[in-house]
Amino acid sequence: MQFMQILTAMVLAAFAGYIGAWYTGMLEGNFALLLFLATVVTGAYWVAERLYFLPRRRRAAQAIEDAAAQRRAELDRMGIRQVDVDADEAKGRILMQPWWLDWTAGLFPVIAAVFLLRSFLFEPFKIPSGSMIPTLLVGDLILVNKFTYGVRLPVIHTKITEGSKPQRGDVLVFRYPPQPSLDYIKRVVGVPGDEVAYINKRLTINGQAVPTQAAPDFFEEDSMRYFKQFEEQLGGRPHRLLNNPDAPAFVQGATNFAYRENCRYSVEGVTCKVPEGHYFMMGDNRDNSLDSRYWGFVPEGNIVGKAFFVWMNFSNLKRIGPFH
Repeated sequence: MQFMQILTAMVLAAFAGYIGAWYTGMLEGNFALLLFLATVVTGAYWVAERLYFLPRRRRAAQAIEDAAAQRRAELDRMGIRQVDVDADEAKGRILMQPWWLDWTAGLFPVIAAVFLLRSFLFEPFKIPSGSMIPTLLVGDLILVNKFTYGVRLPVIHTKITEGSKPQRGDVLVFRYPPQPSLDYIKRVVGVPGDEVAYINKRLTINGQAVPTQAAPDFFEEDSMRYFKQFEEQLGGRPHRLLNNPDAPAFVQGATNFAYRENCRYSVEGVTCKVPEGHYFMMGDNRDNSLDSRYWGFVPEGNIVGKAFFVWMNFSNLKRIGPFH
């Protein structure tokens, strides 16, 4: 048992060290991998507990019970009725899980449930920036549907069910193409085969201007400013967006991304032909969004899921609810 205590202490220390290094920025963490390893490790302890350690403790407790029963029988034959044998306390101590099983096998059901829920059903995210204002605000805690576009295996991201295809207007979480360890959230503007043009701050898809009409100005509480707001009909569904008339229309600082030859840049904006298996993404805060205009197309394999619900914003509880 001493070996298991030392081994478990080393395993827990390794997990704690990884989390600490991730938190301090010493390494780039991978939560999906961490959760997967935690599930495997605690699952191994849980199996060992059910098949070996618990039966062993039960046999030891039964031995104490048998010895106590034998002693009571011997005392009874001797005519002694006042028995000082109490095996319950000793049995309780033996049956109790040691700390190293409490912190592993005892946590397995919870960790496994979180792993399955997060990997195959819904994953929570926090909005870190204002690129999706006014649809999503900084601090919104959102849920992402992991199965609408097909279920993927965690860590390796292999698709195991087909699901539906992303549609124009969907809000997607995806792995940022230049750095796949980061998750980004944007709106689908162009699907495979579309020609997307954003010229002089007007969106056109396949030669057709996307219907847009003015909406009341949006008050941004952090900056205490009003911004021009518009309602856009994309994919048959309306959503709000912000546009700053004083910001330039040209795209400054576009990188040398894959399929860049599909894009034409000018002082008026950009026009791109979306390649097969890729999507063109833009933020709703059009002049404050680092999106496909700058770093290119999102491969289908980078899709994480469809964002659909704000489950909490500690600064504004009225934010709770679905969005599109």
